[in-house]
Amino acid sequence: MPFDLQELRSEPHTEVGLLIQRGIGILIERWARRAVQEQPNAARAHHQTLLDHLPRLLQTIGQSLALSLEADATPHQDPAEMHGEQRWEVGWSLPEVVRDYQILRLVLFEYLEENLDRPLSFREGRAIDLALDEAISASVAAYVRQGEAALRSQAEALKEADQRKNDFLAVLAHELRNPLASILTSIELLRLLDSPDPRIHQVREILERQVKQIVRLVDDLLDLTRIARGKLELRRTIFAVSQAVTQAVQTVRPLLEGQGHQLTVELPAEPIQLESDEARIVQVLVNLLSNAAKYTERGGHINLSAAREGEEVVFRVRDNGMGIEKEMLDVIFDRFMQIGRSLPRSQGGLGLGLTLVRQLVELQGGRVSAHSEGPGKGSEFVVHLPAAKLASAPLPSPGVASPTPAAPTATSRRILLIEDNRDARESLALLLRMLGHHIETAAAGPEGIAHTLASRPEVVLIDLGLPGLDGFEVARQIRKALGEAVLLVALSGYTQDEDRRRAYEAGFNVHLPKPVELDELTRVLGRVAGGHNH
Repeated sequence: MPFDLQELRSEPHTEVGLLIQRGIGILIERWARRAVQEQPNAARAHHQTLLDHLPRLLQTIGQSLALSLEADATPHQDPAEMHGEQRWEVGWSLPEVVRDYQILRLVLFEYLEENLDRPLSFREGRAIDLALDEAISASVAAYVRQGEAALRSQAEALKEADQRKNDFLAVLAHELRNPLASILTSIELLRLLDSPDPRIHQVREILERQVKQIVRLVDDLLDLTRIARGKLELRRTIFAVSQAVTQAVQTVRPLLEGQGHQLTVELPAEPIQLESDEARIVQVLVNLLSNAAKYTERGGHINLSAAREGEEVVFRVRDNGMGIEKEMLDVIFDRFMQIGRSLPRSQGGLGLGLTLVRQLVELQGGRVSAHSEGPGKGSEFVVHLPAAKLASAPLPSPGVASPTPAAPTATSRRILLIEDNRDARESLALLLRMLGHHIETAAAGPEGIAHTLASRPEVVLIDLGLPGLDGFEVARQIRKALGEAVLLVALSGYTQDEDRRRAYEAGFNVHLPKPVELDELTRVLGRVAGGHNH
């Protein structure tokens, strides 16, 4: 017949309860000694701080047995919870906490058998069991609560640290764009100067390759922080796979030629299409080809292929390079992961490229995998993406620059450049003058507005990060004063879609990321005669 727990809890067992209360000192001494013997690894917890609360626990257990309490009264719950909390604080495991009560049960029954002049009755034993079970339950619950609270606190701390890291990387990437803009503009100046000295030509090409590599690293940092924040927006269009492959190959060709690699491209005779973000697919292919070039000895062979397989488009990038150890295949896409750190590599890297590949592919409903037979046997990276469902003609991709460089416009423009960074301002102004434009400069927002209203330039190039009166407000005031009579171009190291929207809402016609590509700037200046719509 099952026990009525409330009835059992309310029954007084005065003799047993009083005996426990009188023997608290003996019980604590025996409990502590036996706990140390049976749990030597937990012996550190049986110090005075923990022992101080035990008299109250035993006192309340004795009281609950000796008195006739309310059916739902559990006076031993509070000290039992303290027991669990203290065990958590000093590093006990949950099994050790439970074992602590098992030891107490043994010590308690042994003590009562020694000191009662009669055997314990059946109901007295069950009442003691119930009190101890309730104490165990309260203690374990308190232990778990402490653990959960600590885990939540740790999770919040990790989340905050991760957010600070992402914020730092975003700011770092933005700040790097300003000096890079000045350097790339200076490289373009060297190109226009066209020195007959072949050494200067060689130095300029080296500078251009290395700075563009830094720009790609900065872009990777920015993209990873955007993905981590959930702010990377995809611009899906239907486009030909061959178009993306062509752009990717043109981007990495200087790197491949510099390393003496031979690249073969295999595309099917039948055109295939993707419905994805074309610029991001190009970025994926560029990162994979760059990775193959980086980990292949000079003069290696790299193959890029694309094919339709069922409902998917499959890209494969194969090389005959250093290969990948089997245990690295599962972690090769992890952030900051690199292989062969001890080997000299001319291109270096942060270990971000493959991480970005995986995240960009997965954001577009695809998957990527790495394959290698081992060190020295080359590697293959395979990207699967959903094929376009409609067999329609490829749609134009907004924001994707033509692979063919634009010729400088023959029309001289009247331009005002508002830029607080002296090197960026002077180098870009010099470049535009060499291209035949009439250029004035201003170092601050109010000065730039005054120049604009006085001289009425055709184009105003405005750095968004101006101190004091920022570029957004400068654009708003100029647009309010002159309407559509001027082309406003934003220059910024912040390149997210949200930044572009803010720029257009402030009145800008064009948003150009730093460092500004000369071909893109030339195309923008060529739009003055044809209208200002962005």
